[in-house]
Amino acid sequence: MELQGVRVAALVEELYEDLELWYPVLRLREAGAEVALVGPRAGETYKSKHGYPAKADVGMVEADPAQFDGLVIPGGYAPDRMRRHPAMLAFVRALHEAGKPIAFICHAGWVPISAGIVRGRTVTSVAAIKDDLTNAGATWVDREVVVDGNLITSRTPPDLPAFARALVEALARVKVG
Repeated sequence: MELQGVRVAALVEELYEDLELWYPVLRLREAGAEVALVGPRAGETYKSKHGYPAKADVGMVEADPAQFDGLVIPGGYAPDRMRRHPAMLAFVRALHEAGKPIAFICHAGWVPISAGIVRGRTVTSVAAIKDDLTNAGATWVDREVVVDGNLITSRTPPDLPAFARALVEALARVKVG
């Protein structure tokens, strides 16, 4: 298990994209990582675009960035809700400032935009938010996965295998104590 001892947060909010949350979460758990779902309130259940439930293990206010080695932000309509939570944005910024891997896919780029962490970085996303990312100072490219330092980005669900591989590779380099 290449990720034994690695702790990852996966953000959750109403209307997340099912595959973009669960595919990386299950792949990381399969590799031995401990993955906690972090939502606005601990114990609350958030439904996906298709009604699939995800219960938050940790509430955003209680989430301590120092306790996590990486972050997954799924797309769907949830990122538009996530970026309205100041605590969620502060959490993303803190992980970024610590140089920890931050993986986001599809519309999830809205969260790092609002957290102010994409300027000068090369990223990808669903084409619908290309202008948002470029207006925030990022260089947008059309590739299945882009790794720029600690940022790992992909476009849409068909890119999930490459996205998960890049995330596992980045987390495998994390030193756990």
